[in-house]
Amino acid sequence: MRKPLGIGIVGAGFIGRVHARAARMAGDHLVGIADLSPRLSEALAGDLGFERVFARAEDLIADREVEVVHMCVPNNLHGTLVPDAIAAGKHVICEKPLATSAAEAGRLEKLAEEAGVVGAVPFAYRYYPMVREIRERVRNGEAGKMAMLHGSYLQDWLASDADTNWRVDPALGGASRVFADIGVHWADLAEFTSGQRITRLCAQLLTVFPIRHGPGGPAEVRTEDAVTVNFETDGGAIGSVVLSQVALGRKNRLWLSLDGTGASFVFDHEDPDSIWIGGRATNQILFRSPEGLRPPAARYVTLPAGHPQGFQDCFNAFVADCYAAVAGEAPDGLPRFADGRRAAEITEAVLSSAAARAWKEVPCRDAS
Repeated sequence: MRKPLGIGIVGAGFIGRVHARAARMAGDHLVGIADLSPRLSEALAGDLGFERVFARAEDLIADREVEVVHMCVPNNLHGTLVPDAIAAGKHVICEKPLATSAAEAGRLEKLAEEAGVVGAVPFAYRYYPMVREIRERVRNGEAGKMAMLHGSYLQDWLASDADTNWRVDPALGGASRVFADIGVHWADLAEFTSGQRITRLCAQLLTVFPIRHGPGGPAEVRTEDAVTVNFETDGGAIGSVVLSQVALGRKNRLWLSLDGTGASFVFDHEDPDSIWIGGRATNQILFRSPEGLRPPAARYVTLPAGHPQGFQDCFNAFVADCYAAVAGEAPDGLPRFADGRRAAEITEAVLSSAAARAWKEVPCRDAS
């Protein structure tokens, strides 16, 4: 067994709690929490058994007991807090987007590489066993030649002009909201499962509510509510994706189809314990079970068939792989800072394409 790591969480909101539960599940040393809200910090520390509450993120980062820092703060803070943590010799798990620009994401990637620390980004949808099953089947040639990658990621949590959040403000969230927040998840999953890279794209952005009425009164909205993207890949496939945070009735509907000459594979996040496999003569629904999946997928099965595994289970597996990487292992498919940089590059291409109303090239450097 590996030595328990000292864990610190910066940010005690929804996603901070998801990180904290995963850290607790991994059985590591829960050193402390830091958040601008002492109330949230105290509540999370009390609920999950963290030893201390830090008044400032900088104090947590400087603490000798903390070896891994989970950054769960607004996007604009990543560029200062992540370098501070790396400079202090900490391993960092940073929420996406890794940075609000590709240049900044590349800088953070380089800092982590030079310091010899693990830098990871929670593209946790990779950790559904059925996602890994699609990846293995595509790797084994069962899809044949990939022709199309298409799908959607739809939510409705901002579907009223009375709904608002810090992500709406580009000063806090960055120039893109919908693509940088959820589109990067879809793009990462499409590239991860298909083994192909988006090389060229054409995007449209839509702001449904130009004014949102939050607690501080009406405010102009300068980020998108919805996105459509057409794209090409380095493997000769074409594709499209529809993204929205104002699609009524859709809570977290991430849907991905890979269509090849040998088979089609569909993953639906709202039904994550199965995949649809399409063929010319017959179709198949494959359900998650430890006996029925390829070993790289079965590795992430934690419950018997018929007992649903969900998002927290994926996050637990992601964090466990991060901690294994800190201990010197090399988990297959761990999303690292290179993947965060990749997501930022695609995001910038989307914004550039929409502004120019033209096709734009996407850099195609290696990620994981």
